[in-house]
Amino acid sequence: MKLVELLAPAKDYAAAAAAVDYGADAVYIGGARFGARQAAGNSAEEIARVVEYAHRFGVRVHATLNTLVWDDELEAAERQARSLIDAGVDALIVQDMALRRMDLPVELHASTQVSNRTPEGARFLGEAGFARVILERNLTLEEIRAICAATAAEVECFVHGAVCVGYSGRCFLSRSMSARSGNRGVCSQPCRLTWDLTDGKGRTWIAGKHLLSVRDMNLSQRIGDLLDAGVTSFKIEGRLKDLAYIRNVVAHYRRAVDEALALRPGLVRSSVGESVPDFTPDPSKSFTRGESDYFLDGKRAGVASFDTPKAVGERVGRVAGVSGG
Repeated sequence: MKLVELLAPAKDYAAAAAAVDYGADAVYIGGARFGARQAAGNSAEEIARVVEYAHRFGVRVHATLNTLVWDDELEAAERQARSLIDAGVDALIVQDMALRRMDLPVELHASTQVSNRTPEGARFLGEAGFARVILERNLTLEEIRAICAATAAEVECFVHGAVCVGYSGRCFLSRSMSARSGNRGVCSQPCRLTWDLTDGKGRTWIAGKHLLSVRDMNLSQRIGDLLDAGVTSFKIEGRLKDLAYIRNVVAHYRRAVDEALALRPGLVRSSVGESVPDFTPDPSKSFTRGESDYFLDGKRAGVASFDTPKAVGERVGRVAGVSGG
């Protein structure tokens, strides 16, 4: 039997416990430093608490050390990695290849920040000792299928949440405009700001719109397609999201993954137990910039969110007319 994993974000112990309770097979959480969400750091002691709770249900814990590391930080990064291993984590998610050379006694997963988007790159990472490759978010289903066929490593892909307008780990917009770098865990998200579209003659065609802001991803209706392509881990984005988001979105994807697994006898979920939410999950009721399949079926219109980078809310109707001022 092949194990399939629903992987949920956790900014702290409370979020991790909620993810476990509502159906996650694994959670990913940041250590004190060197995570791509610096604002979501946790001590090794806190992560040990997460491990203790998660492992009761066969839920794995993956810790993020997925920033680039300066030479003078290598010893500190290794100390943190080993403290997280001592805390019982099942895998480390890394970007900097220096961590691959530290002979760490734990699974290493190549972060999406490595910009994993080709069969050749995925095959290399598997041969170099990575247990898992986490895909770039803008790939098509055919590209994902080719990558899965090319590598012996497990393949993880994002299925829900925010999308970067640039390649993960290859966008330097924040660092170019400020002292804050996404590859150091402190992206200022300038892609969510307003921009003007001008031409070489100085004419402005669009003014004050969020021209680089992308809608959020929702692939809950495509889990079966991704399973058939070879994906074994489905990742929800959002290590800074609140508990209501975690409960709602994880419960929604638990249902979607279980429905897809029921049609594929050779595949089973990787954790144990049963989660029964006391509400009807609906991602449109949580933070969303609008939903999109992004580029899963190829490049197409409908992925942009020009009007606002914030939550658009649930659609309730359309204004038919206005009268009386």
